[in-house]
Amino acid sequence: MRGVLTVVFEPEQPYRCSPRIALRPEPFGALAYDFGTRRLSFLKTKLLVEVVRTLEEQPDVHTTLDAAGVPPDQRPSYLKALEGLERTGTIERRI
Repeated sequence: MRGVLTVVFEPEQPYRCSPRIALRPEPFGALAYDFGTRRLSFLKTKLLVEVVRTLEEQPDVHTTLDAAGVPPDQRPSYLKALEGLERTGTIERRI
């Protein structure tokens, strides 16, 4: 298929919250509004919001999860959530 770009989430790489995204804190976590697509998404936990906000401060996703205090048994769920956030453009790899 021509013109299809496959995004591969690589937690060993540095990421950031996309500059197109505005996060609005909510009791459950946050609303994420994408000014480019006008899409509204939900970040369902406050800890996930902390991870997304601090991605830019760390050298990679794993270090961000450590710094945010994500318990080891919850890491697969957080990595899956971050993979989905990259797919929708909420987070992006830093260059």
